[in-house]
Amino acid sequence: METLITGSTEMEQLVLLLSLFALAVFLGVELITKVPPTLHTPLMSGSNAISGITIVGAIVATGSGGEAGVLVQLLGFVAIVLATINVIGGFLVTHRMLSMFKRRG
Repeated sequence: METLITGSTEMEQLVLLLSLFALAVFLGVELITKVPPTLHTPLMSGSNAISGITIVGAIVATGSGGEAGVLVQLLGFVAIVLATINVIGGFLVTHRMLSMFKRRG
């Protein structure tokens, strides 16, 4: 099995990746709670592009065939589902926001 960092064991890599994940979750929660409500919808529109990139990466990870283990394929599938939900929700909210600015005829 390849190592992410040369000279490190799998346990050290697991601790490093879990620490990075926990830091990302903490920073994400802090960032979202500090954003004023008027900026949430434009930020959601921007996050649709990021979720689209996540979908592409998850499809590549999931479809990598025999190289990837079952865990990688399962996590890739979960990432595809969650990112798709995020993209659809973002588009629905953006569509609703834009419909508020249409002239009524």
